[in-house]
Amino acid sequence: MTLTAQLKWWQSGIIYQIYPRSFQDASGDGVGDLRGITARLPYVASLGVQAVWLSPIFTSPMRDFGYDVADYCDIDPLFGSLEDFDALVAEAHRLGLKVMLDYVPNHTSSDHAWFQEALQGKGSPKRDWYVWRDPGPDGGLPNNWKSFFGGPAWTLDEASGQYYLHQFLPSQPDLNWRNPDVREAMFEVLRFWMRRGVDGFRVDVIWLLAEDERFLDEPANPNWRPGDIEHASVEHIYTQDQPETHEYIREMRAVIDEFDDRMMVGEIYLPVEKLLPFAGTPDEPMVHLPFNFHLILMPWDAAQIRTFTDSYDAECRKAHTWPNWVLGNHDQHRFRSRVGDAQYRVAQTLLLTLRGTPTVYYGDEIGMSNVHIPLHRMVDPAGLQQPESPTASRDPERTPMQWDDSANAGFSAAGTEPWLPVGDNYTTLNVQAQENDPSSDLSYFRALTRLRQEHPALLAGDYRSLDAGHDKVFAFERTLDGDRLIVVLNFGSEELDLSNGTHGETLLSSLGDQPEAGAPLRPNEARVLRV
Repeated sequence: MTLTAQLKWWQSGIIYQIYPRSFQDASGDGVGDLRGITARLPYVASLGVQAVWLSPIFTSPMRDFGYDVADYCDIDPLFGSLEDFDALVAEAHRLGLKVMLDYVPNHTSSDHAWFQEALQGKGSPKRDWYVWRDPGPDGGLPNNWKSFFGGPAWTLDEASGQYYLHQFLPSQPDLNWRNPDVREAMFEVLRFWMRRGVDGFRVDVIWLLAEDERFLDEPANPNWRPGDIEHASVEHIYTQDQPETHEYIREMRAVIDEFDDRMMVGEIYLPVEKLLPFAGTPDEPMVHLPFNFHLILMPWDAAQIRTFTDSYDAECRKAHTWPNWVLGNHDQHRFRSRVGDAQYRVAQTLLLTLRGTPTVYYGDEIGMSNVHIPLHRMVDPAGLQQPESPTASRDPERTPMQWDDSANAGFSAAGTEPWLPVGDNYTTLNVQAQENDPSSDLSYFRALTRLRQEHPALLAGDYRSLDAGHDKVFAFERTLDGDRLIVVLNFGSEELDLSNGTHGETLLSSLGDQPEAGAPLRPNEARVLRV
């Protein structure tokens, strides 16, 4: 069996994230839905991706747009029904696509029946399903823990005189994962969806599941400055990456492994040395992929990215885990806005040619960028609760998919107001305009995914960085069974001669032509070569 054939689908494939509210509105209410996604699945399959990940679609009051779950085993009517979901899974599988769901185990909605029962008093059978504390010595908050969305992570239940923990909105109370009944109930949620054909899960804020049971104050962050997000004002040594979390994830993995060929990827914002242990060991596995967000968080600099990639790849080998790469998602601004128009294809090439699994955010394949959201149209609670922080809102990267130049970019019927404004550039930047244009960003994306399928070295091959002779160039090779490809990325705005070690036949250039072997690397050019 070849190395490529030995890879699982989540190793060789590309994961495509769909934000359901913004992909396609079939019902005409201005919000995307399951029937809309199902209708667009042939397009998704045409991209050369292998899996679709849907952000939350469960029953929810939508105070945090689905990350506040009121019923884990049903579909919110805004998106459709369980029958609509079953139809989506059937169509995805017919097209050869896997389906992944967002699993939100850290907290529920305050509307969830479990929390409503917990509010009945300290003697409630569900009281210990959540995290409660008596007031602090001064009669106030139990400690200084902060919410990700600003303010304290504690809210007083006046009826009982106790505070409950919420690391996000007060309407998102944290579950008590120390309680084995909670764990079993949450594991049964996984089984429910896998029985319906779900192939995998993206696990929300998985590194937050346990808190230090001493409930001590967290130390101040000396690097925090006024205007920064308030959550970063303390160092989260008692609320993040606690030892118990690893045990809970091992139990979660055992449930996943009850079913054939299923997987989970964990959302984890931690340094590599703390990130990779979430993969576990061969004897005690944890998540299949600990999300690697470092390309989002680090400066867009060739030398720094090369240094990080070398060290990350080496550490993944030591840890016996598979690498993965992300440039954008529903919580981070569009990568085109971050790296700039000139570097957009350089970034896209990097994402799809490094060793490991890429995750692509909807619309990035056509080059969508952040959309300015005026204050009166802002809906994201992270932004509304932190107006002093201009980067807190996640609305700019969640806007409707731009399908064509008709009203509402083809996302929703004319005369309907989409839940978020459509980008002003939709008449020229859309799928329809790019579909048959060989020079378009969409065509370039498809050329990259075709290259992955045609050259097993890009899927299963080794990785090694190369010295291209310039600090603005990141070059690396992918090799497998005599097939050797070199990827050369110019992060700068100058034409550069390449060193002899980075010459070869051009398979693909981000500038759309086919330079001769040894031709200078042009400004902002990405080039894939075969040696």
